[in-house]
Amino acid sequence: MVIRKFFGVILVIELMVNFFRVADGLSMQYYLMSCPFAEQIVRNTVTRALQADPTLAAGLVRMHFHDCFIEGCDGSVLIDSTKQNTAEKDSPANLSLRGYEVIDKAKEELEKQCPGVVSCADILSMAARDAVFWAGGPVYDIPKGRKDGKRSKIEDTFNLPAPFFNASQLINMFGQHGFSAQEMVALSGAHTLGVARCSSFKSRLSSVDPNLDSDFAKTLSKTCSAGDNAEQPFDATRNNFDNLYFNALQGKNGVLTSDQTLYASPQTNRIVNGYAFNQAMFFFDFQQAMLKMSLLDVKEGSKGEVRQNCHKIN
Repeated sequence: MVIRKFFGVILVIELMVNFFRVADGLSMQYYLMSCPFAEQIVRNTVTRALQADPTLAAGLVRMHFHDCFIEGCDGSVLIDSTKQNTAEKDSPANLSLRGYEVIDKAKEELEKQCPGVVSCADILSMAARDAVFWAGGPVYDIPKGRKDGKRSKIEDTFNLPAPFFNASQLINMFGQHGFSAQEMVALSGAHTLGVARCSSFKSRLSSVDPNLDSDFAKTLSKTCSAGDNAEQPFDATRNNFDNLYFNALQGKNGVLTSDQTLYASPQTNRIVNGYAFNQAMFFFDFQQAMLKMSLLDVKEGSKGEVRQNCHKIN
């Protein structure tokens, strides 16, 4: 009886350890003692921002992705360029990123409550998570405790997937970060939010594209008639997180080459069909992939810092 109780206590302790400690120094309850209202402050800041401008949901999710794929989830995409260094945010791939002011506002509020405690990397990761939920997407949690990186260089951004990539190139690039083809397609589903600029898809319109619906090609051409910065929503509900993006791909209404290739390629066609048919399956796979992405190359201890200002290294 005593032995059974002993092992029962050990089991409870192990479960608690697994809950609080997720990976290395990260944990779900990292700020429980040092800044107990951290998540609430970020969530409230994101909610206020999205109520004022729902299109920022896409911006926050995209910024998180662009941060994590370069040097890991370390807030390096937030750093401003200096006379001595051109930072990631000034790369052509990042010039259209939006939502910096949301991160700044959350950081400002957190510094009032818990100075020098909550990293910009964690704020960005939490903000993206909260934006997904606000837009109607799945609920998921992420471990906290990331430190902010001390490097942000424009030359590192070549590791971002290009809008003209085919499925094989996407599978290869995501695979370098440890993602399967299925996880890549699930993460691509973030394009259920937001828009693409004409400059990223106009090359598809210069000749007949067998993977582009002819009527939709006319729609894209009309969009581009307003210039390279004209915006085209990825699906019919640009501010709602749903599976209509995958339905669009089935109808050859994918905006980018890197979107439509997911349906055109035998390597990923089945996955697209599955998500188009079953939104719950897409939501589940997306939240799992986002959790995995949030753990990419995180900085801990002396490898990082907690920036006082998200835009510059301490």
